[in-house]
Amino acid sequence: MNIDLTLVWALIIVVALFVYVVMDGFDLGIGILFPLFPVGHERDTAMNSIAPVWDGNETWLVLGGGGLLAAFPLAYGVILSALYAPIIAMLLALVFRGVAFEFRWRDPGHRRWWDIAFTGGSFVAALSQGIVLGALLQGIAVENRAYTGGWWDWLTPFSLMTGVSVAVAYALLGATWLILKAEGALQQQAQRLARWLGVGTLLAIVAVSAATPFLTGEYFDRWLGWPNILWVAPVPILVALASLAFVRALQKGHELTPFLLTLFIFLLCFVGLGVSVYPDVIPGAVTIWEAATDRSSQVFMLVGTALVMPMILGYTAWSYWVFRGKVDAEGYHA
Repeated sequence: MNIDLTLVWALIIVVALFVYVVMDGFDLGIGILFPLFPVGHERDTAMNSIAPVWDGNETWLVLGGGGLLAAFPLAYGVILSALYAPIIAMLLALVFRGVAFEFRWRDPGHRRWWDIAFTGGSFVAALSQGIVLGALLQGIAVENRAYTGGWWDWLTPFSLMTGVSVAVAYALLGATWLILKAEGALQQQAQRLARWLGVGTLLAIVAVSAATPFLTGEYFDRWLGWPNILWVAPVPILVALASLAFVRALQKGHELTPFLLTLFIFLLCFVGLGVSVYPDVIPGAVTIWEAATDRSSQVFMLVGTALVMPMILGYTAWSYWVFRGKVDAEGYHA
């Protein structure tokens, strides 16, 4: 049986990016919400809830970006050329928030400034990721296998809208994580924030979803053309049902369910993204097969990935298991 390794590698990268979004999304979300928490116990508790896992979460970003470079070098070169500014802003923001995370504990005399840096780095990273997504969706100018656009082509009202949307969605993920991990006043505040952020996330999904079909005729046909609309209709219907279930879960005071439903909504958004762009890696310009490296390289990398990915999954699952349960300003407890 001749397996299409290009599809396999596309799936590996999509899975890595999805896992990164949902796992690093909640700690970026906590950073975005950080100024809303009272100084002292609440902020320390919020920070402790992500302290054991935040740096490991970014392993998946490395896997996704490295996989794109190795398996789809043409796409990597074009995307980096077109989106150099927001990608570098994202990476610098991730570095800056990491430094702030560590120094706020070790330099208490300047903790206020490290908290500001932690929030700023989290917001810029989330905003940049959303801008990259929006810029990809609206299209990248490619000619003769090279980027032919300008330095500021990525900056449009649509990309800014997707940037803000991702930041709001990450904040919701952070709030639901705190509902799961915190107790007392911080948990109650997270529940209140989750109600407003749930509304904001739903409005953001509606806005981006309403604008996307009008970016290109191909998007319009895939989402609103007949009979395609029948095949894609389950995606928005499931988003609506999950949103209703989310509201009911908050009303009933559930702790785990709001977080899981938020993850499910993120998954549905990824499915919608796949509906829009597949089989392209650069929408409207380059397919995954056109961007792929040769088969021998794909086989070589797949062997390494088959050895490394189980280890990543293993230590990730173990770390989340070890640090299960509630958390307070002093650390985790059962």
